[in-house]
Amino acid sequence: MTVKFVLFDAFGTLVCIPKATHPYRQILKEGIRQGRKPRPDDLHHIMARALSLTDAAKQFGIKIPADRMAEIQGALEAELDSIEAFEDGIRAVERLQAAGIKIAIASNLAAPYAAPVRRLYPTMDAYGFSFAVGALKPQPFLYRATCELLGTKTSDACGESDVLMIGDSEKCDRDGPMAVGIRGFLLNRNGGKDFANLDEFADAVLKASCPIVSPVRPALHRS
Repeated sequence: MTVKFVLFDAFGTLVCIPKATHPYRQILKEGIRQGRKPRPDDLHHIMARALSLTDAAKQFGIKIPADRMAEIQGALEAELDSIEAFEDGIRAVERLQAAGIKIAIASNLAAPYAAPVRRLYPTMDAYGFSFAVGALKPQPFLYRATCELLGTKTSDACGESDVLMIGDSEKCDRDGPMAVGIRGFLLNRNGGKDFANLDEFADAVLKASCPIVSPVRPALHRS
């Protein structure tokens, strides 16, 4: 089987935040101080809609003083500026695209985080961001919407699919895709199944003519 399309997760897979400050979580913590209890769908609201920090506070009915909001906004801007690309991610994307494989990112993220991802990976054929499509992994719609952006469709039989996905979440990047006919693989940078780095994954994809069997070797270490 020839692989024609690959979906990548973003954070933890293609990019990382060296020191996360979780600005949206800070908004929710302010709500806790005001007596608002966290709700199971809070994360969905943040990542399935294009909400700024101010929009999120309004959505949850949280009143935040201007000076405190400015502080949280500053933390967000610093976090966005700090986002880095994994070197093996850049290599993998370049190699796969050079072979004619179409590449997309399928990621759960809040709206402000899209710009750094686009900046670090500007050549992607499509971006399936949760806030833009209105669904989060492992909801099937996010995978299907991303595939449609690439010009393909998912199938009900993984063995017939020419679409692969990789990411660092078993639930969202391996099992979730497989439920809609995409062959999903786990990236474990600490070593382990399915792949320890994206160089290994790219090697396997480029050699694939049958179901991928991935050797496990030590993870890459960035200098």
